[in-house]
Amino acid sequence: MANAESTTPKAVNIVVYRWAGAWGPFKVTIPCGECALTRDVIVDTLVHELDGIAVDLAVRDWLTEWWQPLLKGGWHAPIVMVEGKVVSQGQALNRGLLTQAVIDAAAARTAVSGNHIFGKASCPHCQRAKQYLDEAGIAYTYHDVVRDPRALYEMLARVKPIIGPKTPVTVPQIWLDGSYIGGADQLSEQLHRVVEPNPERGRNSMSPATS
Repeated sequence: MANAESTTPKAVNIVVYRWAGAWGPFKVTIPCGECALTRDVIVDTLVHELDGIAVDLAVRDWLTEWWQPLLKGGWHAPIVMVEGKVVSQGQALNRGLLTQAVIDAAAARTAVSGNHIFGKASCPHCQRAKQYLDEAGIAYTYHDVVRDPRALYEMLARVKPIIGPKTPVTVPQIWLDGSYIGGADQLSEQLHRVVEPNPERGRNSMSPATS
C-alpha cells in the first residue's frame, strides 16, 4: 500500500458473525454454507488484495451475540463488519466490498510516504506525468487504477477527503514526498515546467475554481 509510517498503524477491525451458537433453548444445528464461503473469501482477500495491511479478524457466533450486530443494522448471518460498520450480510461476501472498506479505514489512519502516481494506461496526462518525473530523475511508484482494484480504492480513499465527496476524481493523482500534488499540470508547476494550454482537456479535480 502507498501508505507507510515509522510507527505501526492500528489494525483494522473485522468481525464476522456466522450462523452458529445458542440462545436460551435455541441452538443452531445446521451449518451455513454461505458463512463458510464468506470466511474463505476473507482469508483469500487478506492474502491478496489486502496483503500488508494490519487486520484484526474475529469470528463470532451470531445466535449467541445476536444483539451486538443488530445495534449496527446487522440481522442476517453471515454478517461482516469493518470498524463497526456492516459491509455485507445475508449472503456470501463480495470481496470488493471488504477490500474497499478495509482500505478506507487504513487510509484514514495512515499517511502517504514517497512518490506515487495513480493513473491508467489510456490516459495521456498520466503518461505526461510519468515523463515529467522520469526526466527529472525522480523515482516513483505507478499504480494502475483500472487493473488494480486496491489502487483504485486507495486513490479514492485518499483523494476524496482532499477534494470533497462531490468532486469527480480524475487521473492522474500524484503525491511527492508524501505531499499531495494533484494532476499532471500541478506536477509540472511543482517541477517548474511549462505546460502548453489545452482547451480540449477536461478540468483536473484539483484545478482552481473559476469565478
